[in-house]
Amino acid sequence: MKDLSTYAKNTWCPGCGNFAILNSIKAVLNVLDEEGFPLEEVVLVSGIGCHAKIVDYINVNSFYAIHGRVVPVATGIKLANPGLKVIGFAGDGDAYGEGLEHLVFAAKRNIDITMIIHNNRVYGLTTGQYTPTSPLGFKGRSTPQGTKELPVNPLELMLASRGTFIARGYSHGMDLLKRIFKEAIFHRGLALVDVLQVCVTFFNMYEYYNKKIYELKGHKYQDYNEALKKIREWDYNSEAPIALGVFYKKEMPTFEERFLKYQTKAIERHQKIKEMLQEAV
Repeated sequence: MKDLSTYAKNTWCPGCGNFAILNSIKAVLNVLDEEGFPLEEVVLVSGIGCHAKIVDYINVNSFYAIHGRVVPVATGIKLANPGLKVIGFAGDGDAYGEGLEHLVFAAKRNIDITMIIHNNRVYGLTTGQYTPTSPLGFKGRSTPQGTKELPVNPLELMLASRGTFIARGYSHGMDLLKRIFKEAIFHRGLALVDVLQVCVTFFNMYEYYNKKIYELKGHKYQDYNEALKKIREWDYNSEAPIALGVFYKKEMPTFEERFLKYQTKAIERHQKIKEMLQEAV
């Protein structure tokens, strides 16, 4: 395996779930390289938050976006050079708060990018405020008496927005995480992987998750209704079991395929008009 490490000093807290995501994605990038896809044609995009440091620790092309804007930057890169593999990293606040509208439209358009969400259900970098996926009653810096609102279910939202690859991973269990990442990156279209990435400092959920997680087996991921049923099984606020794996997968034309087809026709039409004008002169 290639050593994809950089000179940057890792400043994540000991025990942070980000380490599992970092090591898993580095392993998958090596698989890409071994299977003939050059790492020079991979671009990582990150937002703002603890998760964003991941691009400092992987020696491939990368771009820092501003808070909530990972998806539009990744979309722009993909449209400018459709041959690239574009992988976005965002936190739950980054993706499901400030950036939610971009994520919905990326799913609707089926843009061929992979979004990996570091969902620790807390704003860790700013020391413990609640996010869109924090459970009801969460006590943090901004809600010392507990939140008074229910969390969103991002996977249900992505399914309703026509996302074509929807999965959930966990920062314990790297073998499954690597399998999900590889499948997501090779999927043609918008792939979203929501990773239950534990923040040991401000919201340590390891004990809670370890008791409840199970891997999907024999699941019909092509069936929309079956996917919806499994996604709703745990609503980010219940005591239900928590499924890990691919919930939904469907092959559809990508946005850039449709866009470039239109663009090619427009160029051809422009060329015809130009030739007609030259003949008239």
